[in-house]
Amino acid sequence: MLKKNKTVLILTLILFLLAVVLAGNKRYLSTLQHKDADFAVMDTASVTKIFIADLDTNQVLLERHPEGWTVNTYYRANQQKVDIMLNTMMKLRVRGPVSRSSHDNVVKRMAGIAVKVEVYQIQPRINLFGRIKLFPHEKRTKVYYVGDNPRDNIGTFMYKEGAQHAYIMHLTGFVGFVMTRYSPLEDEWRDYTIFRKKMNEIQSVTIEFGEEPEQSYRIDRLDRHQFQITRLNDQTIMPEFDTLKLLNYLTAFSDIRFEALMNYLPVRHRDSITHMPFLHRIALNDIHGESVGITTFKKHHSTDHLEIEEQLIPVDHDRMYALVNEDRDFVLVQYFVFDKIVRPLSYFEPGIDGELSLW
Repeated sequence: MLKKNKTVLILTLILFLLAVVLAGNKRYLSTLQHKDADFAVMDTASVTKIFIADLDTNQVLLERHPEGWTVNTYYRANQQKVDIMLNTMMKLRVRGPVSRSSHDNVVKRMAGIAVKVEVYQIQPRINLFGRIKLFPHEKRTKVYYVGDNPRDNIGTFMYKEGAQHAYIMHLTGFVGFVMTRYSPLEDEWRDYTIFRKKMNEIQSVTIEFGEEPEQSYRIDRLDRHQFQITRLNDQTIMPEFDTLKLLNYLTAFSDIRFEALMNYLPVRHRDSITHMPFLHRIALNDIHGESVGITTFKKHHSTDHLEIEEQLIPVDHDRMYALVNEDRDFVLVQYFVFDKIVRPLSYFEPGIDGELSLW
């Protein structure tokens, strides 16, 4: 009897140890799986850099600064697009692992089309129970690859560097795929703002009209509530002007944007336009000494594909070309946006309600 009980005890102990090993192994596998699928960035406020690159030469480095985000060090980033990216990273969730039958094909395809993503965050060197955080430093926390979408277009294939499996990731509350949000193209991340100055930040505005030079002028701030308008043709000061119109004009510089970047046009085409007489040349100086300028040019229709009636109006009445950012960027702008900041000198004369004819 004693021997039988001893045998039962040994078997029970063996089963217990086996259960512990299996449970530990399950937790271990679960942990590995969790790490393989750990794409989300929950603390987006700690993100300092996002690097995105494709297999060609396209790459984007988004960096956080006190005054805002930048693209590839030099250009100001579109804050709305950056916010969408951060929100995407925070809401990424696992829809499921890629099936074994298609896993190899998915990974091979990603090797040819995927974009690489690196995320950098400020993290503490010492973190005690999530309560005591000491010695913060910048650290690369995520490196993963973003592929295309499965056949049902719900989710996106993603593969974390060093992982054993690829996963289908999706966004909570969103039906579709997110590959397009990880664009490695610089132009798609740039801010299209030309002028963003409040009236009390403006020191002077100079505007020249290429076709009507007599309407060119300069506005100067004399003190907090006093301005002066000078005709550029003869440098005479305008004795009287409509103050309300002037204030409305200066207020319009708070948000002026271009419609599209046109740097992809052939150099010959661009030069043929910029060597033509200009329409407007605007220069704004702020109270901190910063200067922003733009030069606009007529946009002619390509008559090859126009109807006969349209060929009678060779100039585009909706858009014009422009040089911005110290002539480094060739862009497209809308008359609708620029009407309010290309007022002629006569517009400010007391009792004059005339508008500038732009064509």
